[in-house]
Amino acid sequence: MTLYRVIMAVLLPALLLQALWRGEGLRDLRQRLGFLRPPAGPGLWVHGASNGELTSARWIVADLVAAHPGLQVLITSNTRTARQMVQDWQMPGVTAALAPLDSGGAAGRVLRRWSPRGLVSLEGELWPARFAAAQALGVPVLMLGARMSARSAQMWQRVAGLAARTLAVVTHASAQDEGSMARLTALGLPQAALGPVLDLKAQAVARLPAATRLPRAERAGWLLAASTHEGEEAVVLDAFATSGLSHLILAPRHPRRAPAIAALLAARNITFVQRSTGAEPGDAPVLLADTLGEMDLWYARCGICLIGGTLADKGGHTPWEPARHGAAILHGPSLHNFARPFADLDAAGAALAVTPASLAMILRGLDGPAQDRMALGAVQILQANGDGAALIRTICRITGV
Repeated sequence: MTLYRVIMAVLLPALLLQALWRGEGLRDLRQRLGFLRPPAGPGLWVHGASNGELTSARWIVADLVAAHPGLQVLITSNTRTARQMVQDWQMPGVTAALAPLDSGGAAGRVLRRWSPRGLVSLEGELWPARFAAAQALGVPVLMLGARMSARSAQMWQRVAGLAARTLAVVTHASAQDEGSMARLTALGLPQAALGPVLDLKAQAVARLPAATRLPRAERAGWLLAASTHEGEEAVVLDAFATSGLSHLILAPRHPRRAPAIAALLAARNITFVQRSTGAEPGDAPVLLADTLGEMDLWYARCGICLIGGTLADKGGHTPWEPARHGAAILHGPSLHNFARPFADLDAAGAALAVTPASLAMILRGLDGPAQDRMALGAVQILQANGDGAALIRTICRITGV
């Protein structure tokens, strides 16, 4: 740990210069160094890397604030977009800030100023200096929905001593899946800290109001390729051409890729429109959904959803949003980000595995009744994740909020 602190101290000027290069201003840099205004009451520190992690835990913060008036929650993130998102929640008692750099000085400064009753780290966030500073000040550390991929575990294994010392201070950890739990334990997470497997994204989605859905007859002929990555659009277009389906919505994970996808469509002489120009679903056989914040519209419109990042080697994206909207879920072989959910869905017949060679054939076999059967099974699995009440009780017991 001493060597890590020395390295971080040496790197600190470079990290601050990098932040300036990214466009961060004086207020941002002060937050990176841990200069935050102290809270007006008892506090809790919650950290998530970016939008996805924090969105999945919004319900936790909302429940805690509602149940404990006066509780002050500091939510930190690695990005300014996530900080703005939390500010837009306009949740009473919540302060949004950029995460401090992982140095003893910056992390310790936040902990001393806020004196939180607990530090909650979401999903894959493992911070040696921050966790050590929390331990030194008697602040319990909780890891919720912790994810440790095989690749990340190999990287941490190269500094096994640092990983073990970091994980040794964790009071409670609920892993996202059994594989993550096993890898965290192998890296040094104490057996006494092990909590139940917990998929934060599933619980967050399960707690949302029931989604408004079009009748199956109006959506059965529609395919959504959701959060696609490079190379996946070509596979989808090949399959769609012989599928017998009437409409396709291509929603790339990163809308900045829209020009390349538009060029691919044009090269194949496919009639398409782009959402960024104001086009609506149905204006052409293919809609290029090159905007942000509209995925719920596409899930509700389409009877079938192919999960992006599963045909490319990206580990896949969440199946829970399409499940909530009643879409029949298809996926490729790359599933390590959500291995357990996809295994559960597959076992129940609520999702189907595809390959580039089999995709068109499987699409041809998914009529309205087949889509309904799959959608019902997916919703049942989603609801089986529970309402999160046990997790809230655990947080309150450990932190005393």
